[in-house]
Amino acid sequence: MTLLTLKDFGVTRRKREVLRDVNMTVDQGELIGIIGANGAGKTTLMRAAMGLIDSTGHSSLAGLSPYARGRAVAWMPQSREIAWPVDVETLVRLGRTPHLAAGQRPQAEDFAAVERALLRMDLGALRGRTATRLSGGEQARVLIARALAQETPLLMADEPIAGLDPAHQIATMRSFADLASEGHSVIVSLHDLGLAARHCTRLIVIDKGGLAADGPPQEVLSAARVRETFGISAYFKTTAEGPIFQPLEVVA
Repeated sequence: MTLLTLKDFGVTRRKREVLRDVNMTVDQGELIGIIGANGAGKTTLMRAAMGLIDSTGHSSLAGLSPYARGRAVAWMPQSREIAWPVDVETLVRLGRTPHLAAGQRPQAEDFAAVERALLRMDLGALRGRTATRLSGGEQARVLIARALAQETPLLMADEPIAGLDPAHQIATMRSFADLASEGHSVIVSLHDLGLAARHCTRLIVIDKGGLAADGPPQEVLSAARVRETFGISAYFKTTAEGPIFQPLEVVA
């Protein structure tokens, strides 16, 4: 089943062409990493695909009503501001909003979804804490849990592991991989190419306003592509424990 289709897709902002001629589909069971240099258009691609900013061409999500879109895709933006001093469990429960009619109280299935999200993000011990009093990394995990509680076919997250300690970075990527194995799909923008190589089933490189590469990590992270896109040399090896990608040095 296809969860997202972009065809002849592009974005122009302030008279500058940010993205052009983007063609891609996302099917069930994929964990897709969007990678590229700062300013390449990773965030713009995801936001435009959901209809949050204007675009040209076709996106299968952009034309949906807000209610239908909330059931089709969960979105975790890069900004992590928590506006109200509510407890963690209440904040995570907000992820169930698209599944509730106006004025409807959460049902058993909503509470179950919240429990699953809290468990995935190791937040059980923090469920009663005030979210605004948590550390930045803990707040990030709470906001990921809110998106997980939405339990949509597709989850899109903009730099979700930024600011997390190494253990929770790995745990979060494993949670995303588990979601993909269960039939959902996850699209994440990442700067950590090592985690991208190890956990993603597919990588998409954004460079010079378009899709420069799209495929399995071992193909996308070739020496030539890494040098051209990121200006670095790197070591890549597939081992019994999984892929290992290590940036080495800046190259001219």
